[in-house]
Amino acid sequence: MSSGGVVIVGSGLGGYTLARELRKLDGAVAITVVTADGGEAYSKPMLSAAFAQGKTALTLVQKGCGQVEEDLRLRVLARRRVERIDRAARQVVLDDGIGLGYDHLVLAVGADPRPYGVAGSESVTIHSVNDLDDYARWRALIGTSSRILLIGAGLIGCEFANDLAAAGYGVSVVDPAPWPLGRLLPREVGEEVAAALGGIGIALHLGRSVVRIAPGKAVLDDGSEIAFDHALSAIGLVPRLDLARQAGLAVDKGIVVDRTLRTSDPAIFALGDCAQTEAGPLPFVLPLMAEAKALAFTLAGTETALSLPALPVVVKTPALAVAVCPPAPGKAGEWRVEGEGRDRKALFVGADGTALGFALSGRRAAERQSLAKEMPDLMG
Repeated sequence: MSSGGVVIVGSGLGGYTLARELRKLDGAVAITVVTADGGEAYSKPMLSAAFAQGKTALTLVQKGCGQVEEDLRLRVLARRRVERIDRAARQVVLDDGIGLGYDHLVLAVGADPRPYGVAGSESVTIHSVNDLDDYARWRALIGTSSRILLIGAGLIGCEFANDLAAAGYGVSVVDPAPWPLGRLLPREVGEEVAAALGGIGIALHLGRSVVRIAPGKAVLDDGSEIAFDHALSAIGLVPRLDLARQAGLAVDKGIVVDRTLRTSDPAIFALGDCAQTEAGPLPFVLPLMAEAKALAFTLAGTETALSLPALPVVVKTPALAVAVCPPAPGKAGEWRVEGEGRDRKALFVGADGTALGFALSGRRAAERQSLAKEMPDLMG
């Protein structure tokens, strides 16, 4: 294969956003995208909000692979995998043994669903939805009237639960945390989310864990049972590190990058769910978009350090509007909550009285943009 230019591994939001931003700055550089997927452009965040809108995998596609190639004047190697990186030769070796050379390599490989196992799980298929192919299989599997066991009441779990319930499915959610979004919300706001989800028919089993599972039945740690037709796990993601680790790049919770998104090899970069910045892993859309824009400038010849203001996250739970702006990792403080009922404002306040993050619900969620301006930068 031809060599040189920029090779991007991954065609998700990070990979394609970077390609688009780079093409704006440089109309001549050769860009090749290698992806294990079909190469379609789609919005991954929509996967957890698509059932209620009647979206199929086909209608979620914004552009087919060929259209992406034409619009961005690049090459997409779809349904292909990178087996290893040969740093000395500056090439990636594909699944057919062919080497693809690069001047700059970008790892936008994303993350895998965190594995879930419990007694009996070898007898039950516990699904996850992490890409368009997953969504197509899941949608075809559950039909139009199924009872869903959903494991995990974090951000993605709550979004899936709300979406499936709104589409008419019976949903039971199990999570060991005492309220939904337990890592992002204080108790007062979390309990309002629980009430809102319960109000649309979702059965919440909070503070509980599945201890045994069999086809059609899950047994919880209090001895209660849940009958289900299909199971879905939404307990988080694990960055894909194998390719970087095998190549000898520095890895920790993610592929370690500096302020320019460079890895420990100056010709290799990483962004998105697989990358670990100075602010830690940043598994949200707005930081990813900022990373792609900064990296595009660097690849186009203008070294650009990543700068991140506080970036609020809107949780897609129509049952109750929620917006969060988590404090930077490792920051100590306490929640201070005001308001009553569904309309709450919570500030995460440090020892010196400085607000480091927030959580908003109901009508207060509309304050997210103005309040974000008062928060410290994630990366100045």
